[in-house]
Amino acid sequence: MDARGVLKQYFGYDSYKPGQESIIESILAGQDVLGIMPTGAGKSVCYQVPALLLPGITVVISPLISLMQDQVKALNEAGIHAGYINSSLTEGQITKVYELASLGTYKILYVAPERLETDAFYLFSQRVDISMVTVDEAHCISQWGQDFRPSYLNITDFIRNLSKRPVISAFTATATEEVKTDIVCVLSLNEPNVVVTGFNRENLYFSVETMKQKDAFVVDYIDKHPNDSGIIYCATRKNVDELYELLRGKGVPAAKYHAGMGNEERKRHQNDFIYDRLPVIVATNAFGMGIDKSNVRYVIHYNMPQSMENYYQEAGRAGRDGESAQCILLFAPKDVRIDQFLLEHKEFKDVPPEDIELIKQRDVRRLQVMERYCRTTGCLRNYILNYFGERTEGPCDNCGNCHREFTEIDMTEAARQVINCVYETRGRYGLSVVIGTLLGAKRARLKELGTIEYRSYGKLPNLSEAEIRMLIDQMILDGYLIQTEEEYSVLRMGDITPLRDEQTRVLIRIYEEKKEESKKKKKRRNTDALTGVGYDLFEYLRAFRLQVAREEAVPPYIVFNDKTLIDLCVKLPTDRDSMLSVTGVGEAKYEKYGERFINAIREFMAERPNAMTSMAVEAGEEAPAGEVPVKKSSKKEEYCLTPEKAEQFSYRDLLSLTEIGEELNRLADLTVMKKAVRVRIWEHLVGWGYTEEKMIDGRMMKVPTELGKQKGIVTVDRISQKGFHYSLLMYPPVIQNEIVNFYVREVQSKVQD
Repeated sequence: MDARGVLKQYFGYDSYKPGQESIIESILAGQDVLGIMPTGAGKSVCYQVPALLLPGITVVISPLISLMQDQVKALNEAGIHAGYINSSLTEGQITKVYELASLGTYKILYVAPERLETDAFYLFSQRVDISMVTVDEAHCISQWGQDFRPSYLNITDFIRNLSKRPVISAFTATATEEVKTDIVCVLSLNEPNVVVTGFNRENLYFSVETMKQKDAFVVDYIDKHPNDSGIIYCATRKNVDELYELLRGKGVPAAKYHAGMGNEERKRHQNDFIYDRLPVIVATNAFGMGIDKSNVRYVIHYNMPQSMENYYQEAGRAGRDGESAQCILLFAPKDVRIDQFLLEHKEFKDVPPEDIELIKQRDVRRLQVMERYCRTTGCLRNYILNYFGERTEGPCDNCGNCHREFTEIDMTEAARQVINCVYETRGRYGLSVVIGTLLGAKRARLKELGTIEYRSYGKLPNLSEAEIRMLIDQMILDGYLIQTEEEYSVLRMGDITPLRDEQTRVLIRIYEEKKEESKKKKKRRNTDALTGVGYDLFEYLRAFRLQVAREEAVPPYIVFNDKTLIDLCVKLPTDRDSMLSVTGVGEAKYEKYGERFINAIREFMAERPNAMTSMAVEAGEEAPAGEVPVKKSSKKEEYCLTPEKAEQFSYRDLLSLTEIGEELNRLADLTVMKKAVRVRIWEHLVGWGYTEEKMIDGRMMKVPTELGKQKGIVTVDRISQKGFHYSLLMYPPVIQNEIVNFYVREVQSKVQD
């Protein structure tokens, strides 16, 4: 079997993602590789596919227990024998793993870097054929990276002591040019194929919100996205505990995670989130590395992270399934002070004393980069990509700053006063002293330093501290000023030559939010192609998947991710061949789950014979898997009814939303107007206060409100032929009539207009 055959049989994919084929071919040819690929780009497939084709075993060095457990669980589900060795196992269990690996049962073995130093692992490595050593999270080996782990330096000695040098493959999602060079050097990669697929995650929407009332923002956001799975990162354990208690007090089904919790409690909360029992988790950055939860729809940073590398890695845990997701950073000036405090108390275990000062300088620089990201008025996506050395062409038009209307203010004269003040300080003082001096602040510190005697003292009394800070940030970006990278950074003169020209202007941009309709059209979601019946089937399969996952004791996304469920709704497989054509369904997944899902689909569709579950997309949009785009000759009108057509609606005692939609569409000319879709009707019912979604028994359920119950909306429990329980909301004639009249009023209002 070749690499593509392995990709299809075990992982269920027909084609490679960008960069994967080049890496896999290099490994199989015996060449070292370094893959720098963003989260969700498929790094693990790059070493797992060749690991199955190489003659011996592949040792994967990974930093976290949760990462190993997640990967091994997914591999075993795909029919690939894999194991791990770390501190979560007993000595007896570790001995068993060594035994199975030595017999060739395991093709892939995950180990913690600390394990490489043990005598047991050394003896094991000498008696087995190690074809490849894979270094995951490879940036951890660089002292100049944001997450340096001294234990990673053991890897070099481990490889050197092997009787035969294996292929070395290294992977990371975040690496500057400096860190990339360090990885190649420290690991002694031999003429490696370095593949950088780009850092851009187009499905992620970045925004920065400067505010003080962060709690209110978080509560409001979750209230508006009750069905979405999300992560909220906080800088300290105290913040995690306080926000967690606040959310629980508001009735939000949330989990929490930080290093101060007991192991069992931490594991329970993590599993509640991963298994979709609780949709929200509040955590420090101790959470998330290696967590392959694909349906995270948002990541909110309650505090500013200490580096762009940390931020992009954490934010990148959103939208791993390729669907649209939001990455929101809540910024307040005190966040900078919190991060400075944390860096001042950072431990430097096993780091040579001569390197500590240099590492501190790099930490300060990274913090400055992060603060400027929070304050920039430019494109946020471009700021991130430029930091990682990726060239950009124009604003992305898909981030918070690109969706703000900016007004330029000429602050040239104020900039000259800033230059005068920095000149008078002779480069000895930092930002707060310069700002205080220009404001004319009455501070003992300024009197002590003598800056109240400067000619620049009090020269900008009409500006706020925030405005002067914004001006100085812009001047640093323009090169007029330099902010040093020491622990206590100071401002110094840059190249001010352009300011000597009277024509040179220093312009600052301030903004107001753009109106919603002026924003770029949101990226299409895969579920947008589903009809009302298709969406009902999707929800049905999600509930069925949860039941299967609980029976198998695995997270739901390990069974099938949402993208696979959507493709099931589009293709409606009826046999083995059609099931294997569904994205994400390989041989092992089919053997384990295929027939169960085919039967579930068959049962659901038996009650809706000939119903359409998906439709072709609008012209100019990308069709989902299994669909062919159809060009529209003209744009259809929104759905509406004439009074005459409304009188022909066939009322019954109880109808489901799908049945109501089908009856409405029977009455309309669908060649000139769009269908009445179930999702839109549901939104109206929620808006009228008749229905809502609530967390019940670990999953979100659609239920009637008290007003809805008074109107006669009921929940009907049904059991499929296979004994699978599911619920359906049914609506009486009074609700049916309100829906019909709504669409009649819609057409009447258009006539009046």
